[in-house]
Amino acid sequence: MEEQQTLIDFEHDWDEAILTNITAEFEKFVSEDWVIVGTEGGIMPKSAYLQWVGSGDLVHTRMDSGSFRVKIYGDSAVITSKGTSAGTWQGMPFSFLEWSTNVCRKENGRWVCVLTMLTPAKPD
Repeated sequence: MEEQQTLIDFEHDWDEAILTNITAEFEKFVSEDWVIVGTEGGIMPKSAYLQWVGSGDLVHTRMDSGSFRVKIYGDSAVITSKGTSAGTWQGMPFSFLEWSTNVCRKENGRWVCVLTMLTPAKPD
């Protein structure tokens, strides 16, 4: 149960790092080979995501996660949560209610995310 709470804390800390809109803060939470599958079905490598954030094209003003489901398999974990992601994309506002599934692994004693999958969520 303690490791599950560690991963929930990891998710909350990652939300806070995303809100800084500073790429170095975000990078602390992901592996070198991290990718994200967006709500529209495309896959994006870490380098493209960092470029968008670094250029100011993607700015987050809200990131919150809840309704956690955490499953640990040795040095791997799958974390599913529901939350809102909001901000601007190329100056245009966005707000999404989404499910996020993060696949994480332990590297040198700390958790990092290797894959994020986003799925649109229905309001409660």
